[in-house]
Amino acid sequence: MGEDVLSTPGHLISLAARGFARLSEMRLKPLGFGVGQLPVLVALGDRKASTQRDLARFARVEQPPMAQMLARMERDGLIERTRDPADGRSSHIVLTKAAREAMPAAIAALFQGNSEALAGFTEAEADQLVDLLKRLIDKLDRIAGAEASAVD
Repeated sequence: MGEDVLSTPGHLISLAARGFARLSEMRLKPLGFGVGQLPVLVALGDRKASTQRDLARFARVEQPPMAQMLARMERDGLIERTRDPADGRSSHIVLTKAAREAMPAAIAALFQGNSEALAGFTEAEADQLVDLLKRLIDKLDRIAGAEASAVD
């Protein structure tokens, strides 16, 4: 049957991603956060985005799932929305005081999980893994972009 499909980079990366997600979810849940919310929390915390459209682009998700996530985050007291006076259809989104105060503990929990997962790797190996994954993600984005352009 050729190469073992369960040993392909795609499958192994998927298993690793699910493992990291499970670990992160277990550690973030007691702090009131979900792992899927991380890109939004980071973007708002670093002021890299403040609208639903910008957050969706930053998090690399479509608008409908972002709208659902933001509604849950608002319900859970993590974000606040204020209408944009210049554009009534748009709102500015900010982290609540409670979310801002809980962020350092959440970030520390995530770094701790990564540190534990990479225990036994040298610093050079960990750096190389990160570099390889970034390159792979960039390549996959380019391939998907080219295929999407060909379909349009």
